[in-house]
Amino acid sequence: MSTYIDIAKRIAEVILSPDSVIGLTYGVLSVPLDLGYLAYSYFDTDSQFIRETERIRMVNAIRFGILQNDNFVKTIETVLDKFNSYVPETRQNGIYANIGFSIIGRAVANSIVSRKIAVSIAQRTSLMITLRGGIIGNILLAGGMAERSIYTSQRLESSDPEIYYALRQHDYDLLFFLVEPALEPFIEAIKVRRTQGSTVFNQILDIIENEVSNG
Repeated sequence: MSTYIDIAKRIAEVILSPDSVIGLTYGVLSVPLDLGYLAYSYFDTDSQFIRETERIRMVNAIRFGILQNDNFVKTIETVLDKFNSYVPETRQNGIYANIGFSIIGRAVANSIVSRKIAVSIAQRTSLMITLRGGIIGNILLAGGMAERSIYTSQRLESSDPEIYYALRQHDYDLLFFLVEPALEPFIEAIKVRRTQGSTVFNQILDIIENEVSNG
């Protein structure tokens, strides 16, 4: 678990500069990382049935358009909505009003920040270009990337069930591995609130607001 100061600064960085997400999204199309998951899956016989069931869900999700760009936006928005549900609206306005928008209300804040992040990813990585070309579905189902998607989803279910079930309703948990680095500090902040209480969580909010104001 990162320190709450580190968590707050990483959240502020994402809010202030969604382009920084590009640097955070390690191995989005990382062949070595995918091969590592693929190799591990061969030896992980205990979860073979569960993973096969998840692959079937993945096939259906792809068939019904899960890889459309707007679903990446919705994946991000789902996590931000969970985070912001614990942030008083006055604090949200204080934080988000510093990113160049006049924002009133949680939904607008989520939409603006989420779409800035998603557009940044779409414009500056080959991932979304590949998605638009319709190739990624075959790659996803073919090997290690599918395993990485499934294992990341399972890890999220174990560590952060609140986030997992919010995403799982629309199969967004299958996309989570692609945006995890950008969303990780928000999820860690929620975990801090759950494990250490609202006092420490409010300290995180104080640092975020200060960092964004001085950014």
